[in-house]
Amino acid sequence: MAAVVGGYVAGQPKVSELMVWGARAQIITGLILVGMASAIDSIGKEPDNAKVGVKLVIAILVAAFAEMGRADAKRGNDIPWMTHAAGGLAIVNVLVAVLWT
Repeated sequence: MAAVVGGYVAGQPKVSELMVWGARAQIITGLILVGMASAIDSIGKEPDNAKVGVKLVIAILVAAFAEMGRADAKRGNDIPWMTHAAGGLAIVNVLVAVLWT
C-alpha cells in the first residue's frame, strides 16, 4: 500500500513502476494473508468475507489502472486520470481496511 500511495504522491502525473509493483504486491500479499487467516485455527476468528471481497475488487482495479497507466506512459501518452484513479482507489482501500468494523 505504501508503494502505491507513495508512488502516487511522488510520480504525478505519471504512473511509476513503483505503483505498478506495489499494486501487484498488494494483491499477492492480501491473498496470502487471507489464506493464512482462514487456515490457522488458533486465531479463533474467521475473516469477514464481504470486506475481503470488497478489498480484493478495489485492489484489482488499482492494479488495472496502474498497469494501463504505466503502459500508456511508456508510449508517451500521459493520462493523469489513471494515475489519480489508481492512487485514489488505493487510499479508498486503506479506508475500507481501517473503517469497516
